[in-house]
Amino acid sequence: MTSYLAREVCLARRHEEILSQRSVLLQQMETYLGDKKTKKTWQTQAADAAHKRNAALLNTLYWASVEESLPKWEHFLLGRAESPIGFKKMKSTKQNISSPEEESQK
Repeated sequence: MTSYLAREVCLARRHEEILSQRSVLLQQMETYLGDKKTKKTWQTQAADAAHKRNAALLNTLYWASVEESLPKWEHFLLGRAESPIGFKKMKSTKQNISSPEEESQK
């Protein structure tokens, strides 16, 4: 009977050790997940800030390029000159639209 009692005490100690290790692991897991959530939030904020910054830069660069090329196009846009060099004129394509007179001649 004493051997059963000794065995029971040994198992109870082992059970307490396992519960203690489980508690430590759960705490570590909670800390890890909290850190991960914080890191993800920080990365999301950084990505949003970068997106806004890039959009502002793109907008600035677009208007800077427009202002830079405006003198080249100014006379053309006012109808005083032909288009600047490097601009292909759009050819007006005559589509096969026939009038009623042309239909009667066919």
